Amino acid sequence: MNKIIFVVVSLFMLVGCDTLSLGGKNALVVIDAGHGGHDSGAVAGGKKEKDLVLQITKKLNRELKRKGYRVYFTRDSDEFIHLARRTQIADHEEAKVFISIHANAISNRSRVNKVQGVETYFLQKSRDARSQRIALRENASVLQGTDNLSKNVIIDSVLNGPKIIQSHKLAIDVQRGMIRSLRKDYSGVVNGGVRPAPFYVLVGASRPSILIEVGYITNPKERARLFSSSYQKRLVEGIVQGVSRYISNRKKEVGF
Repeated sequence: MNKIIFVVVSLFMLVGCDTLSLGGKNALVVIDAGHGGHDSGAVAGGKKEKDLVLQITKKLNRELKRKGYRVYFTRDSDEFIHLARRTQIADHEEAKVFISIHANAISNRSRVNKVQGVETYFLQKSRDARSQRIALRENASVLQGTDNLSKNVIIDSVLNGPKIIQSHKLAIDVQRGMIRSLRKDYSGVVNGGVRPAPFYVLVGASRPSILIEVGYITNPKERARLFSSSYQKRLVEGIVQGVSRYISNRKKEVGF
């Protein structure tokens, strides 16, 4: 409970801080590889989500740096990072954006060959059953031992903040970037769109934050692509294009 209170208090202390001075291509991006350590995330076909997302974040790190951005990892090895720590890193390092990378999964075996797609989420409550299901799965490991009252407190504390609007804009730009980049070399890439969902890993950061589900590890075709170096390359190129577009537009909005 103390960790949850700390996240909420930290949020209110930081919500007024200046995240508009974006610093152009020198801006700091914090990238978060989901799961890790004892938490494998989704597992299918002998492949683990925690390994996939770490591969992608390392490639994303290189591409962001190649474009002139500064990058900070929440984890760069196979370790589990607690919820509060992931978002504390983003705020402590004064990141301009926070991006959490995950892979999706479905438990219905009769549909594993049908359900696929790239999706980007921003923090918001949602009545959409699909968004709720995905958020529930991703939240399970980071909220062990947290009671329902605390869960509601931490999400309700930020739903009306200005960072939600900016997170939505960032999500749109990154989603468009990924789909455009992937479709240059790959046919049949499904655009799962931008969706709101109560992902708790996004709650504590007082800056624009998104969670990307890079694809369904349970879908054999998509899983093979996801673990392909060339597919990962196109994916991270799209993410960087989206981040660049968001920062460029944001600078125009605030008169830079």
